[in-house]
Amino acid sequence: MISYVKGTVAYIGNDCIVVDNNGIGYNIQVSSSTASAVVMEKEVQIYTYMNVKENELSLFGFLTKEELNMFNLLISVNGVGPKSAVAMLGALSPSQLALAIATEDIKALSVGQGIGKKIAQRIALELKDKVGADTITTGVELVQKVDVTTGERAEALSALMALGFTKNEAENAIKAVFVNGMATEEIISKALKVVK
Repeated sequence: MISYVKGTVAYIGNDCIVVDNNGIGYNIQVSSSTASAVVMEKEVQIYTYMNVKENELSLFGFLTKEELNMFNLLISVNGVGPKSAVAMLGALSPSQLALAIATEDIKALSVGQGIGKKIAQRIALELKDKVGADTITTGVELVQKVDVTTGERAEALSALMALGFTKNEAENAIKAVFVNGMATEEIISKALKVVK
């Protein structure tokens, strides 16, 4: 199995790149976000997943281990193929996907090619226990805790900021919905309705 490919970017397409490693060009299927992040003729290291079918051998690539880990989680769900999982990672970061799974946001989970409502519900059901607050905030700088934001509220604040909201927007949304005893996922879910 090929764990990663390190080399020079020789070609960039919409859904694939070619990485030249010692004169061998590896055609790697990637998400649109990965394709837009790599630069021609620059060195890159792509973490890979090798998909073996009866009549096809293909490599799927990711810039980070977090993306690869999320990809592996997604394809563990019956009905989610590698292409659908890559499409989901092109639309949402691993943190955003983890948040959508944790909050059972079916609309957000339906972004991938071939992912309908039923499969999105299956993804949320099967993976909810496998993603936690640590996954949601992976790769995101944890914000300084303020007096009014501790425990579950701090986790919710970090997750909302990972989704691109400013600290003020996230704090105001949490203050508007928070009631003692709320779980992190519930705070996030209700706060998202306020800030959208």
